[in-house]
Amino acid sequence: MSKTLHNGLEILELLARNPHGLSVSEIAESLDVHRTVAHRLVRTLEAHRLCRRDDHKRISLGTGLVTLAESVEQDLRTLARPILEDLADSVEATAHLVVRESDTMVRAIMVIEPRRSDVHIAFRPGQVHPLDRGSAGLAILGSMPPRPDERPEVTRARQTGYAVSTGEVVSTTIGISAAVPTRPGGTQAAIGVSVFDATDEARLAAAVVSAAAALGELLR
Repeated sequence: MSKTLHNGLEILELLARNPHGLSVSEIAESLDVHRTVAHRLVRTLEAHRLCRRDDHKRISLGTGLVTLAESVEQDLRTLARPILEDLADSVEATAHLVVRESDTMVRAIMVIEPRRSDVHIAFRPGQVHPLDRGSAGLAILGSMPPRPDERPEVTRARQTGYAVSTGEVVSTTIGISAAVPTRPGGTQAAIGVSVFDATDEARLAAAVVSAAAALGELLR
């Protein structure tokens, strides 16, 4: 692969993890490259508005990324938003839409917080975690044919129609997710909620499964 492109993309990922910005020297140190190399990479990204430099010469993500991201799963996100808003408000918990990004990873592409809740869990869309960790990934795996080495939680998700995980993505948080039924070849996705207390698991699971089914109908 292209080492230069790889380093440029690493800078974007690094800036995403540091929303308050980094200096060129800090970027160079993180990438283990010479400061001149880091400076040249940053200048290239600036030219494409993928990063920007503030008055203190700290580098942060640029507005050009917004344009690039607008078309990513746009139909899916457009259809999912009202469903996630209804889900979040009905169970008074943060709702999320997660898609399978690769053979090993999933990414949260939409996070909706409830409008009528004193306490809820907040996390940023764009968060990535392993496919076999967290309720969303487990639900997606549960919608696929069984594997010999799969986790018991995946087998249970296949039987019940939803997956549950505790503290695997956000500590002290319980996730309940259901896979979104899609046409063959469509994006594999899951809808879920994040809660502190799952004593009412049946009600939460029913709401999540219903939301996933509703989105699946729209996608078909």
